[in-house]
Amino acid sequence: MSVTTFAPETEARLAVARQVADAVLFEGYVLYPYRASAAKNRLRWQFGVLVPPAWGADCEEHEFQHTECLMEPKADAILAVELRFLRARRRTVQQARPDGGFETVPELRLGDRTLVPWDEGTEERVEAVVPVDELLGDGVRVPFDRPAGEDTEPVLDESGHVVGRMVRRYEETSGVLRLSASELDGPYRVLRLTAIVENASTWTPPDGTAAGRDAALPRSLVATHLLMALGAGSFLSMTDPPEWAKGAVASCRNLHTWPVLAGEPGRADVVLSSPIILEDHPAIAPESPGALYDATEIDEILALRTAALTDEEKREARGTDDRAAAVIDLADTMPPEVLERLHGAVRSLREVTGAGDGTRTAFAPAADGFPDEFGVPRPDTPWWDPASDAGFDPGQDRIVVDGRSLGAGSRVLLRPGLRRTDAQDLFLAGRTAKVEAVLHDVDGGVHLAVTVEDDPGADIRREQGRFLYFQPDEVEPLEDEA
Repeated sequence: MSVTTFAPETEARLAVARQVADAVLFEGYVLYPYRASAAKNRLRWQFGVLVPPAWGADCEEHEFQHTECLMEPKADAILAVELRFLRARRRTVQQARPDGGFETVPELRLGDRTLVPWDEGTEERVEAVVPVDELLGDGVRVPFDRPAGEDTEPVLDESGHVVGRMVRRYEETSGVLRLSASELDGPYRVLRLTAIVENASTWTPPDGTAAGRDAALPRSLVATHLLMALGAGSFLSMTDPPEWAKGAVASCRNLHTWPVLAGEPGRADVVLSSPIILEDHPAIAPESPGALYDATEIDEILALRTAALTDEEKREARGTDDRAAAVIDLADTMPPEVLERLHGAVRSLREVTGAGDGTRTAFAPAADGFPDEFGVPRPDTPWWDPASDAGFDPGQDRIVVDGRSLGAGSRVLLRPGLRRTDAQDLFLAGRTAKVEAVLHDVDGGVHLAVTVEDDPGADIRREQGRFLYFQPDEVEPLEDEA
């Protein structure tokens, strides 16, 4: 076993996965409105925080993560593991005194920003490369340690004079990464890979008294997650495993983290074990102009609201953190065409309409407009093209149900389906109704808008367009029409 820099091929595969892993690393790092004084930025870092054992024993935080997943390594396969976490660096602000000394202050106002105390996050990595065969049995143990330290940075005014300084203090941080594997019984060679990350800090609260989370964070591993790449072979999906592996997947133990396939789509040789539950092959939206750090962020809304902050609010945000300052600058300088791109996007049009070579997939509209199972012609234009609406007229369209043509004015008997209806619709079973319109949704489904006969409010419903909706197989045509 060795701790070393990854080979170029492995590094290239991990680089793709790091695009999402970076989002995990900095998720919730600083939230809108990006000011240290905001209430939501006073309780920091909610994901993947591994605290010192002596402190975690008396709280709801955890001192370890436990990952288990399945892999099918080929002969002489190598496993590359990258443990990533943030280390809290506590920053205080000091103002220069006339005698040449410095004193700690709650804020230091400059021309374009207001510096305040803050915990900065610095990225840390622990890398390990080990042959898979060495993981069998007791496996390997990779300890790591980051020593305490302190550094200072002078703060200059617009004329270049020293008006203060920022003092950053690191506390000692230590941990251990444990890797092991066991072979499963069965017709295929499958190994259960176990990866455990522990905070190994010996720090205890001073004098045995209870200490708050604020004291434990500088000695914690923050936003902890793992990237694991198999040199030859593949991992099995933990969310969608093959049928023969479902039992083995169900027996895997994952505590405070969850492994998913990552990296390039279509490949299964990289796993991201994340404290945030993700789907296989997660990806950053290509429209996203940059990191905004806010949980479940909606880029368009955050960009607009950030740009609308007052000048004083932006001053404090720029002084809070370099990353917060970058968000303010991003919102202030975003071109209109980039902001417009955030308004919405249609995914996977190529898969829907074909590869652009004249071929058509099973879900693409037919060029000859052949009818569907209800006798409704399929449009030549795909649903996402506004021109597709021209082929529909809810008041005139008709569908075929049980060999009968139904449209506006037809009478039907309601037979709500048990699998896709609510209790209110079930009360209408056996009632007669009048079809008001035939509607089509973007997925190609057909719906009948109806009003129940003998409903005293039917005329009001028609005026307001407030109908009840049933699918064609939930109605039975009646002989007479109103």
